[in-house]
Amino acid sequence: MLGRRSVGASPMEAPGMPQVLHDAPAAVLVIDLDRQQVVYANAAAIALTGERVGLPVDVDVWSDAAGLTDLGGRPMSRTTSPLSLVAGGVPVAGEPVAVHDSARRGSTLSQADRRAGEGRLLWVTGFTLSTGTEYDGPQSRAMVVFQQLSGTELADQRRLALLRDRAVIATEMSFTITDPRLPDHPLVWVNPSFTRLTGYRLDEVVGRNCRLLQGPNTDPAAIRRIGEALRRGEPVTEVLLNYRRDGTAFWNQVSISPVTDGTGAVVNFVGVQNDVTERVMVEQERRSALAEAEESRAQLRLLAEATTQMTGALDVADACARLARIAVPALADLCAVDLVDQPGRVPSRRVAIAARDSADEGLLRELGAVRTYAPGTGSDTGRVLDGGAPVLIPELPERGAERYPDDPAAAALFARLRLRSAMVVPVRARGRVLGALTLLTQHPYGRRYGPRDVHLAADLAGRAGLAVDNARLYETEHAAAVTLQRTLLPAVPDVAGLQIAARYLVGVDGNQVGGDWYDVLQLPDGAVGIAVGDVVGHDLRAAAAMGQLRGVVRSYAWGGDQPGSVLDRCDQLVQGLEMAAMATAVYARLEPPDPDGTRTLHYANAGHPTPLLLTPRGELVRLDGHHSPMIGVVPIADGAPGRGAASVRCPPGSLLLLYTDGLTDVAGHDADVRTELLERTVAAVPPGSDAGTVVDDVLAACLPEPLRDDVALLAVRLNP
Repeated sequence: MLGRRSVGASPMEAPGMPQVLHDAPAAVLVIDLDRQQVVYANAAAIALTGERVGLPVDVDVWSDAAGLTDLGGRPMSRTTSPLSLVAGGVPVAGEPVAVHDSARRGSTLSQADRRAGEGRLLWVTGFTLSTGTEYDGPQSRAMVVFQQLSGTELADQRRLALLRDRAVIATEMSFTITDPRLPDHPLVWVNPSFTRLTGYRLDEVVGRNCRLLQGPNTDPAAIRRIGEALRRGEPVTEVLLNYRRDGTAFWNQVSISPVTDGTGAVVNFVGVQNDVTERVMVEQERRSALAEAEESRAQLRLLAEATTQMTGALDVADACARLARIAVPALADLCAVDLVDQPGRVPSRRVAIAARDSADEGLLRELGAVRTYAPGTGSDTGRVLDGGAPVLIPELPERGAERYPDDPAAAALFARLRLRSAMVVPVRARGRVLGALTLLTQHPYGRRYGPRDVHLAADLAGRAGLAVDNARLYETEHAAAVTLQRTLLPAVPDVAGLQIAARYLVGVDGNQVGGDWYDVLQLPDGAVGIAVGDVVGHDLRAAAAMGQLRGVVRSYAWGGDQPGSVLDRCDQLVQGLEMAAMATAVYARLEPPDPDGTRTLHYANAGHPTPLLLTPRGELVRLDGHHSPMIGVVPIADGAPGRGAASVRCPPGSLLLLYTDGLTDVAGHDADVRTELLERTVAAVPPGSDAGTVVDDVLAACLPEPLRDDVALLAVRLNP
């Protein structure tokens, strides 16, 4: 911080000022830009004010004390003076001012004084100072230099000498002077700092245009802006990449200001050059770091989204389709996923394709059909499928014939796809190659892939590999579970006098194994046992419990037990042996026909959906004459009465329908509404429809979409 100085104090008391400035014949001021005050004046500057003011002092007060006026005799404090411009942070490359003793004494100049040019002329130059330890902060100080001129008009050579002397004052800054009146606007003088900055000597640059500093990477737009400012005779500042004499590049901050004569015509331009390479590099590194951080965040978001999306896939095709949709457009314009049918075997297939433009999906699929991408074929995808390293092709040939010289069809498709860059990475899981992920960009806006993109694609493919492998395991387990489920269900028997049809549909929730079951059993006494049930749960344990319950029902039904007794015995075994947590069931016993063909149906219901009976006259009867708690819910006390049963007469032509709650209890739907739909559908069955048709019609009208729970449906028609 520059110290405060009283009137008459030695200029050496201002700390940080080199001796050359204190003793220089030119008047030198230092201005505090924040406070708009003169905080330092050398001996020549003090002489201008006659030591009548103390420091610090407002710039306008100092200007009036020094008697500064413009060339028209107006005090500087009343005009936009060079001193005020510098105090505002605006550099002044050189302007004339007048010093009038009468103005300094406070008197008003007469017209005669102005015409006579009373007083002396000073040439003013000002610029901000660089940050240093002696200053408060960045560019908080500015220096102003006043040089004595003789006479009111200067010859060209005298003006050039004065400008050169002004430039020499700031020996650490590079100054140049050009003459726009000469052909090609050449340099007419440079100071020694310019030589140190650029490596060019004075004799090597005088007479040449400043474009000698330009090179292959100089920004044409910045050059254009400088040229336009020079043509308008306006000051301009630009930062551009220049080149030294030895060819090394540096970032140059160029400030150019016009110099005018007494008529206002531009006679010279003064340029100030400053090597700001370190500042620009720091800024570029900061921007690069921010860009890399944002890119890393985007990549993490992409991988997180990919993981979330692919873990929700339940089959291999779905997992691959999700992978392709994630890659486009976040990472590619086109994407293809190829899988080997079984790891370690040669056959492969293209299971998913995605494109930014949907019209290109067909072209990419057609290219895959024309070319062979299987392992061992020599293609990039084939090598990756065969266990090779990832493939990166930063720039593909522009012409299809260069890519596929021996395959005109593939070359034509390649040209239509406008491919620019490509990479192929393996889809791996548990140390095995399951497939390959191919990513492509297109002209004209597609990116050029690099090593960082390969790392990201490999990470994405690795996550996809786990999803594909898990989906494969799921499909394998599901196939085994469905096989187990179907082996536990009986084949529908042929029973004289009855039409019987059954359907079992597997839901998509859980492991796609449930406890729904049905059974039709011809009993020794001529009756027919009919059962439908549902064990709570959707896993292998529920399926196993279902098989046990079906066996228990069969065994007690075979012994001739009535429906209520059969369900009671099932309840005892479930609770005693802990076969299952809970289950619902309906067991019905259809007695042999009477002479007129009518049969009696005895039934018991343990918490199961109500069966339906459609009479030959089209009357729908709900078989709700008996209800009891679910199996396994209520503890059975000793001596407690058992379940009862209900009975209904079924004339020939009657239709009996039993079902599980997969048709009626659907998430997001009203169960009563679903039940009414089922009943309306059954009531609308045409008379005489066979049991198979009834089952198909019911499923077509009432099957939920998507099917979340298992559905068992059993239809029995009594032949007329």
